[in-house]
Amino acid sequence: MATLDDLRAVAAGLPGSEERATTGGAAWFVRNKLYAWECHPWPSIPEDVRAVVASELVVGVKIADAEEALALREMEPAVFLPRTTGWGEPKIAFRMAAIAPDHFAELVTEAWRVQAPKYLRNEYDASLGA
Repeated sequence: MATLDDLRAVAAGLPGSEERATTGGAAWFVRNKLYAWECHPWPSIPEDVRAVVASELVVGVKIADAEEALALREMEPAVFLPRTTGWGEPKIAFRMAAIAPDHFAELVTEAWRVQAPKYLRNEYDASLGA
């Protein structure tokens, strides 16, 4: 089961990543752009999704496009939640207890890539030897 500490560990390896406390919990930014966050059961979230978010750790991440979100939801509906709100699209929310650790790390890293400027992406790729 992935935890917020696991998310912190992945984020720590991403150039320019910064954790901030928000009213909804922890959130991660790169150059002031949100890329991952701890979901909170806000009243604006549909009731069925809000019940899941209230009962377990759910994380949201930015993604490249809405089609990717749809594909993830269709492939693993036990992991990826239905759309939460229209704010901040495209994004996807997932149950930390249900996601595979390698997939989790990939999603967080890709969310960072979506929001990071090119020079930070290049820095990260260079650190991997790419």
